[in-house]
Amino acid sequence: MAEPPGRAEVVRTYDVSRETSARLDLLIAELGRWQRVKNLVGPATLGEVWTRHIADSLQLLAIEPQALRWLDLGSGAGFPGLVIAIALSERPGAEVHLVESNSRKCAFLRHVGRATGAPARIHERRLETAVEEFAGTVEIVTARALAPLADLLGWTQALLKTGAVGLFPKGREVQAELTEAAESWRLETDLIPSRTDPDARIVRVRSLHERV
Repeated sequence: MAEPPGRAEVVRTYDVSRETSARLDLLIAELGRWQRVKNLVGPATLGEVWTRHIADSLQLLAIEPQALRWLDLGSGAGFPGLVIAIALSERPGAEVHLVESNSRKCAFLRHVGRATGAPARIHERRLETAVEEFAGTVEIVTARALAPLADLLGWTQALLKTGAVGLFPKGREVQAELTEAAESWRLETDLIPSRTDPDARIVRVRSLHERV
């Protein structure tokens, strides 16, 4: 059977172990199986899962490779949260919390989490009701294609004010989103070029304070 498009390049670029590669293969196989009845991701992206979803997720871990405690908001089909959990499977003490309100997506996340043995904890809740309980307990908070940056900062302020770092992938409108966010927040950020999209950036939020 031919290797999926992009798999070899992603495995090489992110130095993915054989065990982790096998777990990611299982994730992708289950995604294809569930997609036929659950519609978990855009159908057009299924043929480029490795380059569109897996690489997009692994690049966040590459930015903060030492972090073990992650929180992913609006996890959907597991990108980036479940991929990060799978990549951390061999790291003692790793724990990745995935918050998702859609019950069918949570069922998929739980199923793949069990099947791969990933240190993923699934929370079937609206993120507005879940975030504050993680304050002071997670190192990184992520959210991919979820909401404008100003909204993300409002939702995650309890985390970002207590030492967590935010990693928020953004598209070509990132500067406009930063300008909008700066109206309400004083924030220290890094803009990191995306490895998967030349027009995209990852906003790393290192500190956050309300404007007075």
